[in-house]
Amino acid sequence: MALKNILTRTEEDIAVIEELDALTEHVRRQASRLGTQEVRFLVDTYYQMQERRKASANQERALGESKEPIALVDYFVGLDTYSEKKIKQMLQAYAESKPDATWAMSIVGIGPVIAAGLAAHIDISMAPTVGHIWRFAGLDPTLTWEKGQKRPWNANLKTLCWKIGESFVKVKNHDEDIYGKVYDMRKRLEEERNEAGLFADQAKAKLERHKIGKGTEAYKAYSNGKLPPAHIHSRAKRYAVKLFLAHYHHVSYELHHGEAPPKPFVIEHLGHGHYMAPPNWPM
Repeated sequence: MALKNILTRTEEDIAVIEELDALTEHVRRQASRLGTQEVRFLVDTYYQMQERRKASANQERALGESKEPIALVDYFVGLDTYSEKKIKQMLQAYAESKPDATWAMSIVGIGPVIAAGLAAHIDISMAPTVGHIWRFAGLDPTLTWEKGQKRPWNANLKTLCWKIGESFVKVKNHDEDIYGKVYDMRKRLEEERNEAGLFADQAKAKLERHKIGKGTEAYKAYSNGKLPPAHIHSRAKRYAVKLFLAHYHHVSYELHHGEAPPKPFVIEHLGHGHYMAPPNWPM
């Protein structure tokens, strides 16, 4: 095992790594039996390790530039990298045991960690429409969270959806990408509407409800009745993510109920937009 040569200094290290290997293989065999709480824990742990590894890698580079000893930092960077890989293998095995998560992984930008996280957070039996998922993920703009009240959405799922949006932006130039290109098209439309002054009321409300530094570019944009670029970026990302979730809901609903779900309310009753069937479905 390469990691033993890179990281280990004692027999105890080797024993821990071998135990982790054995656990990973056991979980892979029992993937379909993992509980949703276990999967949520693994997803959360994966991202925590990823952030810690990135911070350690930055520290490693800084120490390298200063020519200070970096053996210990290098040890933990390698250990976290190895642990991330093992957790990802566990989550991939779980995702591959769930047809809706397997569909999600067919989408460019969606890997096993995100797919497993979606499967563990979304209970299709509790979501007769995609609107229920949007609200649960904090993507319903009509929901507000007042001080002292219980958060009306799932914070971990909302974070996962933010990661999905960022991933779509990163893969938008991939030949087989779908939702990154949806983001691009929506961003251009939002920019056109913004320049036409269609978001002036929203800009005014933003200034009234939030403290925004007067020396910032954001304040300048809001003061002129426009949304700043970062706001437009977020709106376009949210649109792409909501479309992906609508398709995820369609696939999961059909798998669970044996029939297609009702179309989103804004399409079925208000005539907004055009219906787009889930890509790669049926698989």
